[in-house]
Amino acid sequence: MDMQTENACSTALFDDLKKPGGATPVTVSFGDGIGPEIMAASLRVMFAAGAKLAVESIDVGERVYRAGHTAGITDAAWDSLRRTKVFFKAPITTPQGGGFKSLNVTIRKSLGLFANVRPCVAYAPFVATRHPDMDVVIIRENEEDLYAGIEHQQTQDVVQCLKLITRPGCEKIVRYAFEYARANGRKRVTCFTKDNIMKLTDGLFHRVFEEIAGEYPDIAHDHAIVDIGAARLATAPETFDVIVMPNLYGDILSDVAAELTGSIGLGPSANVGAHGAMFEAIHGSAPQIAGQDIANPSGLLLAGVMMLIHSGQPDAAAAVHNAWLKTIEDGIHTADIFKEGVSRKKVGTRAFAEAIIERLGQQPSSLMPVAYGEIAVPASIPEPSPRRIKAKQLVGIDVFVDSTGSVEELASQLRQDESGLIELVMITNR
Repeated sequence: MDMQTENACSTALFDDLKKPGGATPVTVSFGDGIGPEIMAASLRVMFAAGAKLAVESIDVGERVYRAGHTAGITDAAWDSLRRTKVFFKAPITTPQGGGFKSLNVTIRKSLGLFANVRPCVAYAPFVATRHPDMDVVIIRENEEDLYAGIEHQQTQDVVQCLKLITRPGCEKIVRYAFEYARANGRKRVTCFTKDNIMKLTDGLFHRVFEEIAGEYPDIAHDHAIVDIGAARLATAPETFDVIVMPNLYGDILSDVAAELTGSIGLGPSANVGAHGAMFEAIHGSAPQIAGQDIANPSGLLLAGVMMLIHSGQPDAAAAVHNAWLKTIEDGIHTADIFKEGVSRKKVGTRAFAEAIIERLGQQPSSLMPVAYGEIAVPASIPEPSPRRIKAKQLVGIDVFVDSTGSVEELASQLRQDESGLIELVMITNR
């Protein structure tokens, strides 16, 4: 069956599911590159497991960018997202060159998806890894930090990017991390920052972490400077349970952690907020292998498991997850994780999905079976505490000066403008 026919069959299946009966409305994008293949495979497995999904298909990504939408999404697609509040998204391709905005960043900001959740689990000995006991969840703040994207050209030689950290943002993500740990039986939450250098921004994140940790005496907590924390994550990831961190560190280290499990291609991701949620694989669209029926749909399928849990369908989620684990355990592997002597059969995208469907109702015997209850996700999205208005006092101003002279010459010029209102205190040079 070619891809066009397969997608048509999938669309027909969607139409059949668009009917009453308690189905969860879900907005689905087939994406670019390998996206249509792995999305069709993932949905086929989920439907076979009894998932109740009322699907609305939208087009986002490369074709939409090329049509003149700089964020890669149309008004009609926004209408669907706001209506369903659940987005199941295959990877997309962002065109090279300037003028194109990140679709993910746009959606996260527009829908307030402040929490990025990435489980990073090893599946040894069936997927090769140096860390067979690894089972880490990285929870990353999704809206602030350097990803606010506020940059300035200060001079012809100097550019600036602003790092924004807010107390409400810190409170939401830290509390979500502790609520997630409690809902999923996790024992410890670790915070990564660089507050020995960035004492105000990362210092605020660390301080809020310590404040909120006191409200969860049943969960252990600790803190690590991000560089030594990253080193420990790379060498002994099994010592971590849940890690919470600001946006940039989380983006980098969640990819590192996923690769440590044995394959970044197995990594799922959830983006959660008060007004919606988005579920996707963490890998890209891999256009170089598109249409060849060799892509591994596991990352997207496991993101679908997270979506089913979020949507209140824990039984279907467990059925899919256990059948997937059984397939991996039986050595039915796609080319990216196939290894002679460990794997038993190399299969393509469609055959891998069929193998999972054949194992629905079964559980793995070596890997740990899963069971999901209603508390597998936090009961509610945390809200920041009421804003405390503090008195404001002007203590100084910062002035940016473009000068090619010496510091002494600049200081002399500035001192000429000193008065009873302003006084030169410091000059810092970049």
